[in-house]
Amino acid sequence: MATELEELIGFLSSPSPPVKKLAVDIVRDYTGSEDGLESLGKYSTIVLPSLSRLLGEKKVVSEPVAQALVNLSQKPELAGKMVEMHMVKTSMETLYKQDCEITTLLIMLLVNLTQLDAGIDSLLQSADEKMHGLYVMKLVRSFCLSSDEGEGDPFEHVASVLVNISKKELGRKLLLDPKRGPLIKQIVQQFHSKSLLRKKGVAGTIRNCCFEAESQVLNLLLISEFLWPALLLPVAGNKVYSKEDTRKMPQELASALSIEREPVTDPEIRVQALEAIYLLILQEAGRRAFWSVNGPRILQVGYQDEEDPKAMEAYERAGSLLLQEGGLDEATETSS
Repeated sequence: MATELEELIGFLSSPSPPVKKLAVDIVRDYTGSEDGLESLGKYSTIVLPSLSRLLGEKKVVSEPVAQALVNLSQKPELAGKMVEMHMVKTSMETLYKQDCEITTLLIMLLVNLTQLDAGIDSLLQSADEKMHGLYVMKLVRSFCLSSDEGEGDPFEHVASVLVNISKKELGRKLLLDPKRGPLIKQIVQQFHSKSLLRKKGVAGTIRNCCFEAESQVLNLLLISEFLWPALLLPVAGNKVYSKEDTRKMPQELASALSIEREPVTDPEIRVQALEAIYLLILQEAGRRAFWSVNGPRILQVGYQDEEDPKAMEAYERAGSLLLQEGGLDEATETSS
């Protein structure tokens, strides 16, 4: 005899719209608690396909369905089953259907699914040479074209998806591939967004991509006009820089540092920027480029204003590498 929960799941396929809607709402509410997630997880082979089939329906049904899937996908074992049943493909196809009304929820679902290596491979379309990278290119395009002005920013969670996929070498190489734009160039320019989520995602993605600096440093430096401001402005401190300092910098950096500005208050962003800088200046070409924009002076001034212990440690790590070049003054050498 069917249990109460089995009967509820069965109603997800009801031909009656009111009955189906009620069942969807109850399932969604179940996923709001740990006990509910555990109970539904026992029926994952039934409930996940049933919910997946409803993603393309009107918002009154698809929204609670997507909310339920986002909640369920927080469980790695359930996220893994979703990936196996091609939920990444279903999400992307639904996302790019005309008049999609659940954009934010679908991207949040992709964030959870790309916590898994299998989910990253699915989004990268690693198994299909002809389609490889198409999904990511679509997401990056939407991320860069959508606005964080006014109400809502439906694609801002793409920032977290990019961090996830750039944790894998294949993802980093895709973002850095010069034949694709490169995608990292488009992403870096989003660092100037007012959205903290976008800023953190961009900083994390840059930092991850810099793990390829040994082989990709020249590709990274090709976008230096965007890369250095994104990495150096967050760590430049609060001081208005002198003309002597700024005359050695590119115009965008010089202009920004010559006036009072709003500091980047999130220490995680500063740490990520400093880690990216460290990975770049490990390479000779990266060090030369860093010197050419007066980067050591920016680190010196920024360090003086820093109070976060992890960020201070990251400044010191980069500074100690530059000290080997003999370029930081005695005050920095003492503090490092």
